[in-house]
Amino acid sequence: MLPSAQMQTAGETNRSRWDQARVRLLIPIGIIVVIAIICTAVGVLSSALRANRFSADSEKQLILRSIDENAERALRHLQSVASMPEAITKIRDSYDAAWVDRRVGQWLETFYNFEIVAVLGSDGQTEYFRSRVGGEGAPANLTAELAPTTDILRGRIIGQLRRTVLVSPRDLSKPTEAVAVVQSFMGKPAIVAAVAIGGEANSANGNDRAPIVASVKYIDTRLLAKIAERLQVDGLHVAEPAAGTTDAAAAAADDDHVIELAGADGTSIARLVWRPKRPGGAVIMSAVPFVAVAFVAFALLIIFIMRHMRRTAAAIAAGERQLRHLALHDPVCGLPNRIYFSERLERAIVEVRNGGPTAAVFYIDLDHFKDVNDTLGHHIGDELILNVTRRLSQIMRDDDLVARLGGDEFAIIMTCASDSYSLQAIADRILTAICAPFIVSGHGINIGASIGIAVIDSCIQDARDILRYADMALYRAKNEGRNRACIYDAAMDADLSNRKLLESALRQAIKNDELHVVYQPIVNPSGKRVVGVETLARWIHPVQGEIPPARFIPIAEHSGLIVELGEYILRRACLDGRNWPGLAVSVNVSPLQFRRPDFVEAIERILSETAFEPNRLELELTESTLLGNLESAELSMLRLKGLGVCFALDDFGTGYSSLLYLRRFPFDKLKIDSSFVRSIEKAADAAAIVHAVVSLGRGLGMKVTAEGVETADQHLFLRAAGVHSMQGYRFGRPVAAAEIDDRLAAPEDCRVASPDKEIAVAS
Repeated sequence: MLPSAQMQTAGETNRSRWDQARVRLLIPIGIIVVIAIICTAVGVLSSALRANRFSADSEKQLILRSIDENAERALRHLQSVASMPEAITKIRDSYDAAWVDRRVGQWLETFYNFEIVAVLGSDGQTEYFRSRVGGEGAPANLTAELAPTTDILRGRIIGQLRRTVLVSPRDLSKPTEAVAVVQSFMGKPAIVAAVAIGGEANSANGNDRAPIVASVKYIDTRLLAKIAERLQVDGLHVAEPAAGTTDAAAAAADDDHVIELAGADGTSIARLVWRPKRPGGAVIMSAVPFVAVAFVAFALLIIFIMRHMRRTAAAIAAGERQLRHLALHDPVCGLPNRIYFSERLERAIVEVRNGGPTAAVFYIDLDHFKDVNDTLGHHIGDELILNVTRRLSQIMRDDDLVARLGGDEFAIIMTCASDSYSLQAIADRILTAICAPFIVSGHGINIGASIGIAVIDSCIQDARDILRYADMALYRAKNEGRNRACIYDAAMDADLSNRKLLESALRQAIKNDELHVVYQPIVNPSGKRVVGVETLARWIHPVQGEIPPARFIPIAEHSGLIVELGEYILRRACLDGRNWPGLAVSVNVSPLQFRRPDFVEAIERILSETAFEPNRLELELTESTLLGNLESAELSMLRLKGLGVCFALDDFGTGYSSLLYLRRFPFDKLKIDSSFVRSIEKAADAAAIVHAVVSLGRGLGMKVTAEGVETADQHLFLRAAGVHSMQGYRFGRPVAAAEIDDRLAAPEDCRVASPDKEIAVAS
């Protein structure tokens, strides 16, 4: 064979072998790809079906939970009315039809949109009925219609309910005074809530003879529309039986799902129908292009994979950028966070060191922001943060950095002049923007701000120093009354160190029982008889000597030690006060102490431990204690009033002097601030204010005490004005408990001369 023929044959053989190898390679790859495509198609279809089932199950649970939440809400609304102290008197003890109609029926219908409100007597008969859906009188079978719910309160079916029944509370293994059940009412599904008036939930038959207040809210089109809108559910409605049938499920379309609501006995009371979302279609549609491309162009598989890898790499890069943005920015308002701020601050310090323009850090802390969160909710607090962010961004320049460091703290890095006039002008602009009223979700909100300012100069070592300086300046701004700005100076370091030392020493003094308690006498108008004492704290430091309360009380409030200090003073006052029968013992309560959830329990515990008579204890509150805390404050005061404890509104006239507080809260006494007493001899308006406060207190049935009485003229004026009692240096300085014992034992030795006689002698 010729060489050329051999070469041709060899070439053909090589090509044949390559083709065979390629075929051998392509066949398993093709089989693998086909199997993969089939498995992918099956997986996509099964995933789509699972997604559809999961979506339907999830929506079903959400719908049931929403109905459960409506039942819980209906029960809370009913309890808010039926649990009033007056309810027991006006419904159980002495039935008052007008009161029931006004404070129960009209209230629940007007403010909570209940369709039906009824009151059942202890004998099960209808005493009151109100319906907004028509009808003048109660239906004859009202008791029977309400029986599934009222039987629970009567303790007749405790422990017999099916687990699938929608009910609040969920655990009915024990008797309860209030319950809400989803049941059939007048042939319609409804949420029926009931509260036993004056029953005993811890007794099996405690509610047998108790009147019951019941309310009905139908699970109708309006309620289901609200649920559907909130859950983004389509077509949620109560299924009606198809024409010519009695089966409500038959009326549902093929693509609809049905939820069966069961009554207490397990029977069906209604079927809810809705069209669940079908995410499976989207899953299939997203996979169809891939499967089609795989079938049509196997040759492009590698290219497709490469393109997919490139897209994946781009998505990963975008995700990394997004993650970095999230890591450096606040999720609520989008401002740079503390990490970003620290990095930018380091760069600003370097720029200043290299001869760049001077800059400053403004450390901002919002005043009363916690009160907004506690009273209006965190969602309103987040909206308020967004509003503050917009205002700060509007007044800052493009090259300034505004950051949120966390909670209610903001910080600004700004290139500006370093003189105090320029810095204070910028701070005033910030305060003006923040202090202007905010309107958030229909709520008018007024907050303030405290600002600490630290200048970035060439002496600054690092970001930690500048932040520490700004924080110290902020601390000074808060201590000086808030809603102001302070610029850091070197003296603040020493001041902060002294405060920290005093705080540590105060902590040890409280722990080691080293504080002293003194008592200032409170006398009757003539000044001849002691009617009470005010408890005051004194601290004698082993090195610094006597430290005035004006210095250590703010430290205690800022560090949280005021709670321990307050309980220590109260316990000491109760122990000493046992030796003074008939005398009222007044104790000041700080806002931080009063707002603690265990405040009432702490008072009860101390009274029990000391065996002190509650009706001789008088707690003094200021108006600032009640700000942003109206509901819980009123509840705490009413609980303590039930024990016999009295309340005095201290420093009246120096705060808001809101008549709302006097009308709403159960105060027994008003205390006229000493600033008015000192001015009555030289300022006519101060004398007029004192007369007005005395008249107001007497008109509201409250006692009036004047503080800071020092002269005979003040004594004479206040006695003529009609105050009930006085205190001040004229009648005695704060003294130890032993001296109060001596004064009570020999009252004639400490008797104050009549102001009439003193004035006569002087003339």
